[in-house]
Amino acid sequence: MSKLGQPQLPESIKLGQHVVIEEGVTIGENVTIGHHTVILKNTIIGDNVIIGSNCVLGVKKSGNQKMRASNVKQPHLIIGENTKIGNNVTIYAGSEIADHVFVADHASIRENSTIGSQTVIGRGAIVELNTSIGKRCTIQTLAYITGDTILEDDVFIGPCVSMSNDKYMGLKPYELKGAHIKKGAKIGNNATLLPNVTIGENAIVGAGSVVTKDVQPNETVVGVPAKKISKINSNDAEK
Repeated sequence: MSKLGQPQLPESIKLGQHVVIEEGVTIGENVTIGHHTVILKNTIIGDNVIIGSNCVLGVKKSGNQKMRASNVKQPHLIIGENTKIGNNVTIYAGSEIADHVFVADHASIRENSTIGSQTVIGRGAIVELNTSIGKRCTIQTLAYITGDTILEDDVFIGPCVSMSNDKYMGLKPYELKGAHIKKGAKIGNNATLLPNVTIGENAIVGAGSVVTKDVQPNETVVGVPAKKISKINSNDAEK
């Protein structure tokens, strides 16, 4: 293990081989860190956290002149108690991961993002900057959550869902804004959400749909572009 700046580590910590822990890192009790993982400066890790191998946690944002700046509310990464992080995960400084979250292998979470308690971030999923994800959400494998997106509590995002936040694809100035997905809504696999759409509470977006406008609460939409379909009642389901 390499300890830069000699951070204070509890006796209960379990470290793999070649772990790097930089100065200013705070680690709680009963934490496990896998082989070749790097914990960067000033990261805060709560009790009973499990971190896999080959992760990089607390990455500082970077870019070039073409990329916009992100207003990070707090400068370091915070990981809550009893959270589990898989292998090859990258999480940026300036984000906060709540208690009892699961982040699967190869996932990436950018700066200034918040992940609520008991949420699952699936394998290879990407959460871009300035994004808020509520409690008990499920973000499945390879989903892409664009920047400036809001997911309220109990939202389900299926595999390979894609979102965008730039209406004009860089052709002219535009306030970047992703989807606002309200409580209990469900987005089927391979669906696409265009910028600045609102998905109402308990709404359902069918698999493969392209959502170009707001979806009302309790509404089910399917197709390209997505359109409302009639609700299926119990009698129809039995036929």
